[in-house]
Amino acid sequence: MYNFLKSVAKNIIPQKALIENEERFRKLLIPFYKGKDHQCNICETNLKSFAQLENGDLICPICGSISRARRLYKLLNEEFIKKDTIFLDFSPFRMLYKKWKKKNDLRYFATDFGSDFIADYRYDITNIDAEKETFDLIVCYHILEHIIDDKKAMSELHRVLKTGGKALIQTPFKDGEIYEDYSITTEEERLKHFGQEDHVRIYSVKGLESRLKEVGFNVVVRTFSKDDYYGFSQNEKVLICTK
Repeated sequence: MYNFLKSVAKNIIPQKALIENEERFRKLLIPFYKGKDHQCNICETNLKSFAQLENGDLICPICGSISRARRLYKLLNEEFIKKDTIFLDFSPFRMLYKKWKKKNDLRYFATDFGSDFIADYRYDITNIDAEKETFDLIVCYHILEHIIDDKKAMSELHRVLKTGGKALIQTPFKDGEIYEDYSITTEEERLKHFGQEDHVRIYSVKGLESRLKEVGFNVVVRTFSKDDYYGFSQNEKVLICTK
């Protein structure tokens, strides 16, 4: 039902109006999904079910959060965000951006180099416009697979992170080795080889861990289990990097 209603809305409502009124439109779905079997930990709505996207991921129909956003929100709140944390967030999830912006005891720097995400800065991840040792916390989720010079980007993350600070990094993963081929440049071929039109590689967990260590990070790979109540996925991996 969710995918059908989304398709109908996109066909009859202009995109700008959809974006500007997303929260209002989503509230119309509450009677269809309200229940007691699940909860979105971001909008705190009790649900009878999450909606399933075409890729199998579970989305909260009321706030639009996908599973990795809900897990990240839980993880950051429980372990990483403290009073007066200076937090750099690349291409933030929309609902999390709104949450963090409301916190008076958090210095929040939301950045997106393009214009696809709500952000206050336009940092180039390969040349971040910030002094070294600036940030206590960095979130870099599903960014590095878009960056050709990923080692330069990783070096920049290491440079602007404070000693003792943490960077949480995640990308799509595959088994085996990193797969990259810079002769693949068209959107059609990138979709075929890397799974998305604007991706330039697919990392393995070990491969990404190795590259992060090469630029100076200490890395711990955390693997999280499934949680049906909150709609968290099975075997989700996050690389916790420390400087």
